[in-house]
Amino acid sequence: MLPKNVKFISTRRYLAGGASAGGFANFNLSTNTGDNPAAVEQNRALLLKHYNLPNPPKWLLQTHSNICLDASSDDCQADASITNKSGVVCSILTADCLPIFAANKSGTQVGVAHAGWQGIVNGVIEEFISKFSAADLQVHFGPAISPKAFEVGEDLQQKFIQKDSKLQAAFTPKYTPKSTPKSGKFQLDIYQAARIILNDLGVKSISGGGECTFCQADEYFSYRRDGEKSGRMAHLIWIS
Repeated sequence: MLPKNVKFISTRRYLAGGASAGGFANFNLSTNTGDNPAAVEQNRALLLKHYNLPNPPKWLLQTHSNICLDASSDDCQADASITNKSGVVCSILTADCLPIFAANKSGTQVGVAHAGWQGIVNGVIEEFISKFSAADLQVHFGPAISPKAFEVGEDLQQKFIQKDSKLQAAFTPKYTPKSTPKSGKFQLDIYQAARIILNDLGVKSISGGGECTFCQADEYFSYRRDGEKSGRMAHLIWIS
């Protein structure tokens, strides 16, 4: 886990007082899903109050890029952010993609990255970790889609293998009820893919990785399960 002076949270799909309705019910925190903007703003105000955040989070415009910026920057187009300032809240939004929290062992630098399959292929993990000293780093995985719910095609598998042949270990052939492989289909373990990359970068202290946003419908939003009407959870980290 992360140092004691580092605070981090992953929100859930529901929170008493949440304002989103329909498929976004009830604690959607994204303004880019088609949800009622007023409901999202109400939810963001509730987030600040309920979790006693020291400041409003740094909200990013996420594009599955490899961009990592300082949370104090005026820029917002990125898929990861870091800070070494107390009380500055780094954040990302997800609905199946992998949130990666990170902090150095002294708790003086923290950050969070949005690592979906596109971001992983584009190098977001490498760019994020490059902002830290990898050997001095502690990482925690927030909730993401599990391999049993993440079926992908051979084209995606090849993208990962072309990036790094070691990533083949994160794919398992999809089997039919008759125990024969489903041609060209695989189950992707996004947690394992991230571990392989992090280990190669020198990061050995990794926790988390046992949840499934798709399967745990009472707790998490899932784009793969709910489609375009899926809301988003927030993943926040700061130095207290």
